[in-house]
Amino acid sequence: MFTGIIQALGRVESSEPRDGDIRLGINCGDLELSHTRLGDSIAVNGTCLTAVELHAGSFTADVSVETMNKTSLGQLAIGSPVNLETALTLNTALGGHLVSGHVDGLGSLVEMHTDARSIRYCFEVDSEIQHYIATKGSVTVDGTSLTVNGVDGNRFDVSIVPHTQQKTIFQYYETGTRVNIEVDIIARYLERLLQGRVDDTAGKNRQLLETLIKSGFINYE
Repeated sequence: MFTGIIQALGRVESSEPRDGDIRLGINCGDLELSHTRLGDSIAVNGTCLTAVELHAGSFTADVSVETMNKTSLGQLAIGSPVNLETALTLNTALGGHLVSGHVDGLGSLVEMHTDARSIRYCFEVDSEIQHYIATKGSVTVDGTSLTVNGVDGNRFDVSIVPHTQQKTIFQYYETGTRVNIEVDIIARYLERLLQGRVDDTAGKNRQLLETLIKSGFINYE
C-alpha cells in the first residue's frame, strides 16, 4: 500500500527485454533506500513493482505482460522521468489516501490551463472506469493522490499546486500524455459488494442499493 504522496523523481536508466516482458532499471534520485530490502514494493508512476535488485541509488524490477498492457510502463524510454514512492508503514503519515499501486486503466491529458497559481489538468479515461471517479473524491494519477474538481462524462479535472508541479512528473505533461489511473479503492469494493446484493429485492440490501442510487452515489443501470 502507498499514500499517493510522491517522495522523489527518478529516471529510467535501463529497459531490458526478458522473454516477452521487461526488466526496468530505475535511478532513484533523492529517494531514500536505506530501509528498502529485496522484495519490497516501490511505486513507479503509481504502479507497484517488486525490487529484485538493489544498488546504490537505484533498483531493478520486472514488469509483467499484464502490467505492460494496463499501464504506461512499457512505453517508458531511457531517461524518462518517473514518480517514486516506497511502501507505507504503520507509522507513515497518510497525507494522501490509501493507494494500492494496482492501476485500473490509462487516461490521456486533453487540456491544461493556468488557474491562479495552480494548473488545472483535464484527463479523459476509458468508459470502464469513469463511473468510479466522483467530484471531490480521490483519484491517483501516475501515483499522485489528487482530489477531483469535477466530472463530465469520461473526463475529470484536477488542480496541481506549485509544489506538486515541481516535485512530480506533472511538470513534463503535454496534451496527449498517457497516464496511469487508479480509482479510489473504496469505490471498487463498494461496487463488488453491491453486485452480490442486487438480487436481494426483498431485503435491506436492496433498500440500501436504492438509497445509494437515489442519492447519486452510484449509477446502476
